[in-house]
Amino acid sequence: AHLSSLASMTPGGGVHGSQTSVNARRWRQKPLLRVYGEELYFKTGSDAVKLLSNEAERRDKDKPLYLEQFTNFMRHLQPVFDRSPKYAWLAKILLEPERTVSFKVTYIDDWGNARTNRGWRVQHSSSLGPFGGPMHFGRHVTEDLLRAQSFDATFANALTGRRLGGAAGGANFEPALASEAEIQRFCQSFMTELQKYVGPGLDLPSMGVNCGSTEIGYMYGQYKRTATNLSKHGFGMLWGGSVPHPEVHGYGPVSFAKSFLEARGDSLRGKRCLVTGSGKVALAVADKLVAEGAIPLTLSDTSGFIYEEGGLPSAKLAQISTIKAERGARIGRYIVASTTAKYNDPEDIFDVPCDLVFPTNSNEIDAQAAEKLANNGCSTIVDAGYSPTTPEAIASLKKLGVAHCPFRATLAIGNALAYTSKEHQIIKADISDEIDKEAARVFQEVQRTASEYNVRGDLDAGAAIASFLRVANVMASHGSV
Repeated sequence: AHLSSLASMTPGGGVHGSQTSVNARRWRQKPLLRVYGEELYFKTGSDAVKLLSNEAERRDKDKPLYLEQFTNFMRHLQPVFDRSPKYAWLAKILLEPERTVSFKVTYIDDWGNARTNRGWRVQHSSSLGPFGGPMHFGRHVTEDLLRAQSFDATFANALTGRRLGGAAGGANFEPALASEAEIQRFCQSFMTELQKYVGPGLDLPSMGVNCGSTEIGYMYGQYKRTATNLSKHGFGMLWGGSVPHPEVHGYGPVSFAKSFLEARGDSLRGKRCLVTGSGKVALAVADKLVAEGAIPLTLSDTSGFIYEEGGLPSAKLAQISTIKAERGARIGRYIVASTTAKYNDPEDIFDVPCDLVFPTNSNEIDAQAAEKLANNGCSTIVDAGYSPTTPEAIASLKKLGVAHCPFRATLAIGNALAYTSKEHQIIKADISDEIDKEAARVFQEVQRTASEYNVRGDLDAGAAIASFLRVANVMASHGSV
């Protein structure tokens, strides 16, 4: 199929005009895939989803995380392929990232020994603009994880409305086991190699797990020693070493929940909310909840969780922020400063009665946790991190009548502001209003798209379809690249 012809999908452009059955049949008569000489056709959107999912598994059977994200994303696109089969050919191109870079990172530890780690940057799609996406450090980082995240970043960034592609990167370096000097030397060595593949107009790395403002500063310091395209303080490539508003990634999910509840004639005020995690994002979520009149009840880390029955007001959040500012500090230290806090009581954080949940850690809500939350009165789960709710849990939530706000939509809000390069930065007093406006725009687009494709109320499908169409309609004008 000649993809250059896809630029005008319908007389009205996009898929929002009328499609004749003749054109649909013409595309279905073409083989979508050719595997070992066998030509594979499809008749329905469901058939197309199966063919694409099977092809992804054939190519990347050693990457289960990526396959799970790809397969579930394609499943949401079934009504798109039914209405306009041409889009299946564009989805096929997205099977492969544009570039995957793997490299050695060697640095000297405090004892004078050479240590070696592996670094990656997976650049999935630049159809909408320069690549953009997180950097993660930790033993959990693998090429499989980054492949999945770069794929999802392509669509989360599409919903920002900015000209931004999707990427993800990082290294299997564990900052919690390193001194500050070792972290600095590692970041410098890491950026010495990474700078060959990133920069203004090419790839804009951002913060991620174990890669916060400090690591960004170290990496930018090395970048400006080795590159000529520098950034101004507070914006551009790595924000010139100074992240202007790290809290936007936590404010975004709360503002999305606010728009979602207002559309139902409700509000956040007085709602009991569970927040998982205790990093910058989780603390920003709790801070925004307090500002909206909600009651954050919990925070957690790998050691356990704290639970304040009366809520965590701003003063207590400030105490926790001070504790967690120390590398390696555990949330349990907070109970020394509070006479009312409970630690790991009840045994499971999801046993705490609540109205909403804001999970920040990947895959922490499975089907069992979803059922437990529904039984405890939870009405809405709002993803506040990368893919915290498993596909099985999402399916279970639908049966249980619990609403789900997907990460592709909630994370797009913070990205929209984080990647906006402005000479005159938004002052912190106004950042909450800016986030609310962006959240309302994203929510309306997701809700409208879900209704248009007859999946009314399914925000997961709405976010997937809306973001895919943004990417695919631009890809169509680029031809077979």
